[in-house]
Amino acid sequence: MTTTLTPAETFKRDWLDGFVGAYGRTVRKVPGAYGVVGRHVPRPGKVAVVIGGGCGHYPAFAGLVGPGLAAGAVVGDVFTSPSAEQVYRTARAADGGAGVLFAYGNYQGDVLHFGLAARRLAAEGIDSRTVLVTDDIASGPPEAPEGRRGVAGDLLVFKVAGAAAERGDDLAAVQAAAELANARTRTFGVAFDGCTLPGAREPLFTVAESQMEVGLGIHGEPGVRTVPRLSATELADVLVDGLLPELPGTDRRVVAVLNGLGRTKYEDMFATYARIHQRLAAEGLNPVHAEVGEFVTSLDMAGVSLTLLELDDELAELYAAPCDTPAFRSGGAVLDAVEPHVTTDAALATVDGEAGEGVVDRALTAALRSLEHHEGELGRLDAVAADGDHGLGMTRGMRAAVAAARQVPPDDLSGALLAAGTAFADAAGGASGALYGVLLAETGAGLRGTCPDTATLADAVDAAVRAFTELGRAEPGDKTMLDAIEPFRQALREQARAAASVAQAWRVAAERAAKAAEATADLLPTRGRAARLAERSRGHADPGATSFALLVTAVGETL
Repeated sequence: MTTTLTPAETFKRDWLDGFVGAYGRTVRKVPGAYGVVGRHVPRPGKVAVVIGGGCGHYPAFAGLVGPGLAAGAVVGDVFTSPSAEQVYRTARAADGGAGVLFAYGNYQGDVLHFGLAARRLAAEGIDSRTVLVTDDIASGPPEAPEGRRGVAGDLLVFKVAGAAAERGDDLAAVQAAAELANARTRTFGVAFDGCTLPGAREPLFTVAESQMEVGLGIHGEPGVRTVPRLSATELADVLVDGLLPELPGTDRRVVAVLNGLGRTKYEDMFATYARIHQRLAAEGLNPVHAEVGEFVTSLDMAGVSLTLLELDDELAELYAAPCDTPAFRSGGAVLDAVEPHVTTDAALATVDGEAGEGVVDRALTAALRSLEHHEGELGRLDAVAADGDHGLGMTRGMRAAVAAARQVPPDDLSGALLAAGTAFADAAGGASGALYGVLLAETGAGLRGTCPDTATLADAVDAAVRAFTELGRAEPGDKTMLDAIEPFRQALREQARAAASVAQAWRVAAERAAKAAEATADLLPTRGRAARLAERSRGHADPGATSFALLVTAVGETL
């Protein structure tokens, strides 16, 4: 499928024109070229750092032009080197008389065209030097790093070169700083799905939903091997483990860059970086600078890469220097290393074991197993008229509830339910999380100091449902979980009057709730997001009522 609004034939021209229009206060277009230079250049006596490559990688390359970074950037067609003529015109526009440093990824087309431009500049008496970025460890063996390609490490090499030029270093010194940065920079990446070229209907490659590609580049190529899809924590370990043996020096200070390749959510990247930061600290490395975001992308590719730059005193000073570009700004903020800590997932690991002796533990564990089994069904019901996350939220909340209940003595029924309700609401989030949290916690509060019989349990549930309706402001018939909760409450009260046992009363009430949940298929929602798509939900049971019925049925079977 096509993933851009712009025709392939005009893609480069149109996006570059729009970029200059948006950031005209910072950059200007080079006349007659597909290149930009900063509003601050040319600056007499200052080395001009000129970067570039094919488009499709934004923020690289045009987004990195500004004080403290690049003086100019030239772009080619998608994943294609700019021509020598384009490079030459951009370099001439950026030159302030102190020479030009070309910095770009190690790709044959770029090497040829930038090289031709350098020859033409030399013929006109303009000195230039070149630094090829070779940070991608998946593209060549460590004994021949000069053959590797440049990927997200571009950002770090460009940043160091730009800072050296801004400091007033001469051309040889700017080149030396950039070469040192490149020698100490390593990148390793993974992809979850391929990218699609402008105008194309199919991606360059695809990745099965259960798999991922390890060791990919930034030109739409697949990785060097295919592995099963990993969690954020597992992915972080793969990235760190791949880079650690490649670090070239002994200095423990590093810059860590987690780079999104175009379609990976920032929240997912932050979740991955949390583990990366812990791993680096555990290995004795201090990530004094961390960058998480999109810096060198590959159109709409889903994936990430991790880059580490091992600092020395010289590189630390240059990287910390400020810069200001449309896509990257830095004031030299330092992030201290952190100690490893136990994550929420680790804290919930005990849920995988068998239920303990406490009745709350057994009941909630049974409810969790039922919700896990029906998670997909609950998600599909929720997706009819909402966002489809109800099943996931319920299982996440119940796992937290079980883990919290297990921290309370088995004979403390009230305390276990109070802890479970608080944990459920915290972990599940959203309206359902809050409402289920209230039900659990208020039921627990009603059982404080008692060994409950059916009447006491019915009183506690009555109080919990009152709190639920006050908070949720729903009415029976609104097609919410209350349409299963209220029949459950009424049946439990009836059973209490008939002096039924707790187990018998609960089972009868659960059966009533299950029937009521099924009957919500005939209702239309009047509250929340689902109300806007009410007709869509006709014929489908309410997900909240369904999850409540599943929960109380599982508890009844345990009792």
